[in-house]
Amino acid sequence: MSRPKISIIGAGHVGGACAQFAATKELGDVVLLDIPATKDMPKGKALDLLQCGPIEGFDSWVTGTTDYQDISGSDIVVVTAGLPRKPGMSRDDLIQTNAAIVRDVSLQIKKYAPDAIVIIVSNPLDVMVHVAAQATGFPKRRVMGQAGALDSARYKTFIAQELNVSMKDISCLLLGGHGDLMVPLPRLTSVGGVPVTELVAEDRLEEIVERTKKGGGEIVALLEKGSAYQAPASGTIAMVESILKDQKRIIPTAAYCDSEYGVGGAYVGVPAILGAKGVEKIVEVELTEEEKDAFAASCDAVKGLIGFLYKEEVVA
Repeated sequence: MSRPKISIIGAGHVGGACAQFAATKELGDVVLLDIPATKDMPKGKALDLLQCGPIEGFDSWVTGTTDYQDISGSDIVVVTAGLPRKPGMSRDDLIQTNAAIVRDVSLQIKKYAPDAIVIIVSNPLDVMVHVAAQATGFPKRRVMGQAGALDSARYKTFIAQELNVSMKDISCLLLGGHGDLMVPLPRLTSVGGVPVTELVAEDRLEEIVERTKKGGGEIVALLEKGSAYQAPASGTIAMVESILKDQKRIIPTAAYCDSEYGVGGAYVGVPAILGAKGVEKIVEVELTEEEKDAFAASCDAVKGLIGFLYKEEVVA
């Protein structure tokens, strides 16, 4: 029986970290693809990672390439291609350039890996998932975005730091677009089964929520050059693992919502069951009026960006 095939498009920091996590977890054989100025860079990065196998004890094959034919037969394709954020940039500032990149990549996926499940990591995330879905024409359950897995990890980290407890005991839920309008839900956050609202003062919890929303910008500012890559890659591979192993984990995912949550047709962050078929179910929870308003504002922002992108393309 052959191993699953995971193709990662974009061999930068995020793509390289995705390849490393996937290989060390032995989720399958990994293809790392990029079209860099130095044509052999993907091969060099892949070979370096492959040589970790005897030390780390994994048997996944890792290959680097610049040829899209090498993604043929992929079970999952992860797209990290695109420009990273720089200090002072919002995710939305990247929209035109990265939309063109993601569209071109998606057409290649459609051609060479038509049966794959696609996970988008490129920013601005929610809009890029829409672009990929349009370009591939794949069933909506097979196209999704990694955002909530990262956002929830940041939220859990900050709560664990605040309470000096294990991150493993924290459970949380987030909704909405990937960015400053994401909607962490303290009401549905717990630590070892204890509601976080009973452990952290309301004003302090609001500060943690705000830090979570701006978590990516905080790292961009600290790095000065580049953006976060380890945690985004870790969140992505958690999704890959749930799909390939049919774990059916509930992971916050940028998934297509129509009637769900009253979204009316857009890719936004919602809790979703991820299994062998991709997004197998969107989990709906009853929201308070305040939460509904915040989620609606986040969805409107995503739809606004999609409208802006396609309006600009028509004008161009």
